Amino acid sequence: MNPRVKEVFPTDNYKLIIVFTNGERGLYDCSDLLNFGVFNELKDEGYFKQARVLDGTVAWPHEQDICPDTLYLESRRR
Repeated sequence: MNPRVKEVFPTDNYKLIIVFTNGERGLYDCSDLLNFGVFNELKDEGYFKQARVLDGTVAWPHEQDICPDTLYLESRRR
C-alpha cells in the first residue's frame, strides 16, 4: 500500500505540494484534470486553493477528490 496524504499546500498553476505519511514530499499537477467532468470546478483558482486533506487524500468542498495512490505514484518528488 502506498503512503497516504498527511498535508497539502495548493499553489499557483493548479499544482499541489503534498506531504505523504512516509515523510516524502511531492508536487502533483492537477491541470490535466480541469476539463474532466467533476473537476471542472477546480478551474476557479479560489476554489482550487480550498484543497484539504480528508481520509488520507486531497479533497475539495464539493466532494471532488483524487485517489491517494494516483497522487503518490504520479507526483514529482521534491
